Amino acid sequence: MEKNRLLRRRHAVRKRISGTPEKPRLAIRRSDKHIYALLVDDSKSRILTSASSLVKAMAQTKGNKTLRAKEVGKLVAEKAKALGLERIVFDRGGYRYHGRVKAVAEGAREGGLKF
Repeated sequence: MEKNRLLRRRHAVRKRISGTPEKPRLAIRRSDKHIYALLVDDSKSRILTSASSLVKAMAQTKGNKTLRAKEVGKLVAEKAKALGLERIVFDRGGYRYHGRVKAVAEGAREGGLKF
């Protein structure tokens, strides 16, 4: 039941937003233990960069999953800045905008991304 609602919300969000080379889409994927953030150019169907709580840089991060999610947001912002990207479109992936999803967005904003 919950999976059907998630898919419905995900499709509703994706109908309205898409990423371009100048303004890529920051897509969020959440699992029980980890969180993933991807910068996607939908016009070419390419992933520009990504970050997740699985990378070695995140292994030293202490704290709960929400704190690690914020660090993932900062890391993806750092990588986007290296590519010369400043503006993005936020795709919450059908998840509600609170908790870890909100923490990724706040981390990306702190890292200097605008959306």
